[in-house]
Amino acid sequence: MRMFDRSVLQKLSYLVAGSLIWASAAIAQQSSAPQRPQLVTAWSAKPEQPAAWSAPNKPHWKLSEVLAKHSGQRSWQEDIVSDRDFVARYISLAPGEKTRRHFFADDRVFWVVQSGRMRVSIDGQEPFVATRGFLVQVPYRVAYSLETEGSEPSVRFEVTGAQAVPLYPIDETPVPLDGKKYMKATYTGHGAYDQTNKPYLDFLKDVVNGNGRGGPFVKDDKTFANMIRGPGQPPPPASNLGHFHIGYSEFWLILEGKIDYLIEGVPFFSAEPGDVVYAPQGRWHRASFGGSGTATRLAINPRPDGMHNFQPPENE
Repeated sequence: MRMFDRSVLQKLSYLVAGSLIWASAAIAQQSSAPQRPQLVTAWSAKPEQPAAWSAPNKPHWKLSEVLAKHSGQRSWQEDIVSDRDFVARYISLAPGEKTRRHFFADDRVFWVVQSGRMRVSIDGQEPFVATRGFLVQVPYRVAYSLETEGSEPSVRFEVTGAQAVPLYPIDETPVPLDGKKYMKATYTGHGAYDQTNKPYLDFLKDVVNGNGRGGPFVKDDKTFANMIRGPGQPPPPASNLGHFHIGYSEFWLILEGKIDYLIEGVPFFSAEPGDVVYAPQGRWHRASFGGSGTATRLAINPRPDGMHNFQPPENE
């Protein structure tokens, strides 16, 4: 048998080792790359008559119209959304006005500051001042209070659970509530913050000026508030209907730029910062980044992993 030269064997061993290293790196790269979800085609039960808008819900609330309606008022509130899952409203708190310490039994509460300055005091957290663009949230059974600082009212867009009513620590005086009687009771446990659910996010500083990305701000078993951010682009063709949801409605607060919408039964329109858009369950809807700059919408619904029913490929 012919013996190979030792140098040849050495070169072959280097070649094999290099090939194995390259192959291992390629496999690792493939395994670490994000996997696109597999599309499945099925028969989906879309209502023949999708849910309609019932007051206060409507396709498009313009912030400019809300502010004009309450011009000259310092403290006011306007209901914007009310459905099976959520109540959302714009609330203005006059300078120096302060809420009583309160909490909610089983739901997170979150809000977005539209204007003004508010001091936020949350049990277990250092008080902080939230200004325009701040997103703030408080877990269930954690007491908090708000106070407007400065000479201008603080205006916020606040979202609570549909059945949530304020409860109060025993050293606080409850605000009377129609149809309810406040009485002493004991309870255990409270919600907490985690890597996703944090006390606040300074959207203008951390995302806009920091060139940050979108992502969830609130995410638990029944509340999902997700920032969706991207560059402006031409709207898709009218044949692109977007998607619909089977068991829940969805609404959006525009945080930045312009968002274009096409909702079943509604002509194409654009929404701007502070505007709220609502799509009832079962209706096709499509949102896209409008204008020429970056745009962000806060998508709000009760299902973090909710089913999106898209149009199937044309050949199916």
